[in-house]
Amino acid sequence: MGVDLKFRQDGTFTIVQFTDMHIGDDKEEDRERDGRTAALVKRIIASEKPDLVVLTGDMIWSHGVPDPKASFRRAIAPVVASQVPWAAVFGNHDAEAGVSREELLAIQQENESCLSVAGPADLSGIGNYVLTVKSGDEAKNAAALYFFDSGINAPESIGGYDWIKPDQVYWYTRQSVRLAELAGHSLPSLAFFHIPVPEYEEAWRGERVEGVKEENVESPKINSGLFAAMVQMGDVMGAFVGHDHDNDYCGTLHGIRLCYGRVSGYNCYGKLRRGARVIRLTEGKKEFETWIAEADGGMAP
Repeated sequence: MGVDLKFRQDGTFTIVQFTDMHIGDDKEEDRERDGRTAALVKRIIASEKPDLVVLTGDMIWSHGVPDPKASFRRAIAPVVASQVPWAAVFGNHDAEAGVSREELLAIQQENESCLSVAGPADLSGIGNYVLTVKSGDEAKNAAALYFFDSGINAPESIGGYDWIKPDQVYWYTRQSVRLAELAGHSLPSLAFFHIPVPEYEEAWRGERVEGVKEENVESPKINSGLFAAMVQMGDVMGAFVGHDHDNDYCGTLHGIRLCYGRVSGYNCYGKLRRGARVIRLTEGKKEFETWIAEADGGMAP
């Protein structure tokens, strides 16, 4: 928890996003697929040498699993072993049954290189927090990374998936203002959460679209205004989600890149070759590069 993130001397900061690993029970039929997932995580961390690993939810299946805590420990084990600083947000399947978000967060925090925190107790969800990336000389904050808990399911009367709540949106705007006041300017920022916001659909028809869309955007039916707040605050350059395993595209909408990660787990549905999204920030620039690192060592936009 005492790890400081900072830009390298060459001015770069690299993040690897794994999403939807879906580690299952330790039954024979799960072991082979989950073993391939663990091998993928190890291989991509070794090849990309990130400064931070981000897990954007659905690390495990919890429904119908006798010991989801054990599954979770297996899910994060390759990341923990890498000793690279890492942070996570929860998906809709992580604490769907048999375990709570609080219990899974406590397991994360057993590891010294984990930067995940519960966030303010009065906010909706568990795991709303912001991390800052220091300049190469550690003199000042040079970038910010926002993490949101996007929940599980909406109330039955509405149906579909949960949404990031207005109190979380307000928290983000207050953090953005606070960090800008400290730095004297808005910090180039990224956002990470699991379930895409509704604007992801429009981003597919937006500018600079790269990647594939092979399924519907399974966003909430309620638009709670997170994207609008990001546009208004002017700091977030890109948002990164998982959830929809057959989508991996990035599209630009109103100046913000809305990106999917690449599904990382073999124990779940999906046509796409398994992999991870890589994100590279450059100190002092309000822009980033991003691409997909695939399981076989290949790359995709």
